[in-house]
Amino acid sequence: MTHVIHRNARQEYPFAVAGDGVYIIDAGGRRYLDASGSAAVSCLGYSDREVIAALKAQLDKLCFVHSSFFTTEPMEALAEDLVSDAPGGLAHVYFVCGGSEAIEAALKLARQYFVELGEPQRTTFIARKPSYHGDTLGAVSAGYRQANREKFGPLMFEGAYVSSCYAYRETRPQESDAAYAARLGAELEAEIQRIGSEKVIAFIAETVSGSSLGAVPPVPGYFKRAREICDKYGILLILDEIMCGMGRCGTRYTYSQEGIAPDILTIAKGLGAGYQPIGATLCSDRVYQPIVNGSGSFSHGQTYIGHAAGCAAALAVQRAVRGRGLIDRVRRLAPELEAMLRTRFGSHPHVGDIRGRGLLLGIEFVADRATKEPFDA
Repeated sequence: MTHVIHRNARQEYPFAVAGDGVYIIDAGGRRYLDASGSAAVSCLGYSDREVIAALKAQLDKLCFVHSSFFTTEPMEALAEDLVSDAPGGLAHVYFVCGGSEAIEAALKLARQYFVELGEPQRTTFIARKPSYHGDTLGAVSAGYRQANREKFGPLMFEGAYVSSCYAYRETRPQESDAAYAARLGAELEAEIQRIGSEKVIAFIAETVSGSSLGAVPPVPGYFKRAREICDKYGILLILDEIMCGMGRCGTRYTYSQEGIAPDILTIAKGLGAGYQPIGATLCSDRVYQPIVNGSGSFSHGQTYIGHAAGCAAALAVQRAVRGRGLIDRVRRLAPELEAMLRTRFGSHPHVGDIRGRGLLLGIEFVADRATKEPFDA
């Protein structure tokens, strides 16, 4: 009899007792190959000795200190590491304990930015449908998953939604990528005008869609057009790279491949590779300075933000990724993996699409390949 509230109340779970590289080992000695990196988290596996040593060394010195009163060397060093090569001027980092918390911080940071500028009438976020940004109430509100809305809709804030960039299902016959990107841009602009640009805070999107669509990359030019529209109307662009960032798609910051930069970015998962709970919200000087020059304080805080052990582990992870050339390895292996998937599944009668970027790849299974009819239709 368990007293734990597990994800599935009707399921009995095996006890995981050890990790060995990409394998999880249960109490009976059975080994499980974790082919998905435990929801795109464990990018270094479960037994990286360098990361574990760095974490132990930090625990020997200081595990935690409240960020209201102190800073720490690992927090400062990790922030410096993250902004050192962030394209587009992301220069400030707020550390949290996971992806959903990073989204919460991003939403509140974006709202406070406009309050500090004297524009409190801005209350609306525009997101995409479908989309997923986490499971706290703010993150659920910012995304669009029907199951969540059915349960928690009355508790959520009202947002606005435009179509996701989902080329496999949403492009029209003979429509080019450029035309599709332009059509989605027109939809975003029309929604801003419908709401009133003076009421919109930000447009939020995953750079490469993760669990909401299954490894769907944007068509070329999509984010450039979104960036232009945000700039035209003075709206912030928030990009969610909680799943697709930190090297999984072939660059540390996936948005760099789009030729644009967000005003606010969220990261997690591969940031700490599961060795400690950690996530982060990054922002530009444009967003941060009005707060510094205004109230002087970001009105947000949780007990474990900037956790010293979490930052130490994440810093070791990031140094390992860089020092071992793992992002270059992603770029080398990604074409091989995609080719293998296309060879194995490309002509399967129930495979509609094989897509993704880097090593974040997905296969969409369909009931009818010719009509793209989904199994759950």
